[in-house]
Amino acid sequence: MDKKFDVIVIGAGPGGYVAAIKCAKLGMNVAVVEEDSVGGTCLNRGCIPAKAMIHSSQVYREAKDAEELGVFVEGASYDYGKIVDFKQSVIDKLVGGVEQLFVANGVTKITGRGTLLADKKVQVGDEIYEAENVILATGSVPLIIPIPGIDLPKVITSNELYKLREIPKSLVIVGGGVISMEFATVYANLGIEVTVLEALPKLLPALDKEISQNLKIIMKKRGVDIHTGAAVKSIEQGDGVLICNYEEKEQMKQIEADYVLCAVGRKANTEGVLGEGVEAEMERGRFVVDEHLMTSIPGVYAIGDIVKGSAQLAHLASAHGITVAEHLAGEEPSVDISLVPGCVYADPEIACVGMTDDEAKEAGYETKVSKFIMSANGKSIISREERGFIKIVAEEGTNRILGCQMMCARATDMIGEFTTAIANGMTADQLLKGMRSHPTYNEGVGEALEELFGGAIHVAPRKKR
Repeated sequence: MDKKFDVIVIGAGPGGYVAAIKCAKLGMNVAVVEEDSVGGTCLNRGCIPAKAMIHSSQVYREAKDAEELGVFVEGASYDYGKIVDFKQSVIDKLVGGVEQLFVANGVTKITGRGTLLADKKVQVGDEIYEAENVILATGSVPLIIPIPGIDLPKVITSNELYKLREIPKSLVIVGGGVISMEFATVYANLGIEVTVLEALPKLLPALDKEISQNLKIIMKKRGVDIHTGAAVKSIEQGDGVLICNYEEKEQMKQIEADYVLCAVGRKANTEGVLGEGVEAEMERGRFVVDEHLMTSIPGVYAIGDIVKGSAQLAHLASAHGITVAEHLAGEEPSVDISLVPGCVYADPEIACVGMTDDEAKEAGYETKVSKFIMSANGKSIISREERGFIKIVAEEGTNRILGCQMMCARATDMIGEFTTAIANGMTADQLLKGMRSHPTYNEGVGEALEELFGGAIHVAPRKKR
């Protein structure tokens, strides 16, 4: 095997494998180092398996509730082991696809743990490889909160939860962020007793307040016991159960469960990435980079979850990878990495991009906001969606789109329209020029845009501009 490359990528997650393939397509000789399955956390222990399990659980919930549609599914049941098998089949298919892309694009895969040495050398086992440029893409791992009892059996992270072949009898989820809400959705759909303990005052703390409030109402309606402002202090082993001790409204309380899932976030996976004597500027365990994503070591780049200030999202890591590849090829960046859509695969789905109204005002904009309630959308009525809405933030006077927050079916697909609009400085007028098919969830986008000019078509006549 050749040991000299134009680019060596350490890590084959959604940032690393995209960076490697893009560099290869741009004519570079590329190697990628990975100690585990290609695809990283997203493909193997994160985004993809979670969405596969959500899909299975939603099919089961819909089957149970289908009588209203005139469909009778007597004795609807599920086999949790087969749900896990389905999840794994999806992973295997996508991992195989990435492996094929490596072969098709001439990317050399090196199996093992990569460590950056001086002079842009990379050690893998006993072998040393050289590169003109190195891209660090080692991703993140679950964050463990330092409380008594966190190391007890059946206190687990998402990594261990995916491996379970038998469904928990009951589950306490510590944390009320994206990971927590997605797992709460899965297990509530499957009829499991789920309790969520979030230390901050609301679920999904980084998102629009109205989204958090609506989600809490929906989750409670589906049987999830939600506690916000509830700080977990310790976990104890009880008689066949775990006992979670938490403080809520200045009172100590307890909840018992079969398993406790620690879902309080993730931390950068940078341990062992830098070899002895190799130093780079870092802050709180993440690499400080310049506008080209280069670290303080010339020719060494960092992308994805290990970058200071970066959102820990697969699509941002991929965009980082493309940006670095284009920079190395001397091309202008094709993706605006400052504009990052966020998605939550709860039910209904949640998606946001750009600024909220409060954020826009804090940034000095005069704004106008429209909101369309999706209960007036035909497709939403047919599929019995709950408490959905689309909210648009625009600049007063110019009608330039500044942000969008959605909570409705297919929100994670539809948010792309607003990401493109904001990235290109588009106005509401320009977005309205495109006709939207009927009946679709996406009609709600047109209605929300119409609201900016005096009223959605199904509510009030539109004012002249």
